[in-house]
Amino acid sequence: MREETIKMIEKIEPLIDKIEINGKKGEEMMENMKAYVSDSKHFLKNKNYLKAFEAIVWAWAILEICEELDVFRLKR
Repeated sequence: MREETIKMIEKIEPLIDKIEINGKKGEEMMENMKAYVSDSKHFLKNKNYLKAFEAIVWAWAILEICEELDVFRLKR
């Protein structure tokens, strides 16, 4: 679980800089997504691997939902 969480963090972090935010709701969701990434790193550091995994899954969920709702646009 630890290794998978690290992979997911490493994959999402470069995408954050490629996100075009649409509106105030997009700004709020970006803040939340970044908080979950940060939480995941914190939990990893404290060896709470389940919470670390859960947090990074939430970050990915926010990214994917916001893309679907056109709140985020990922510049590829």
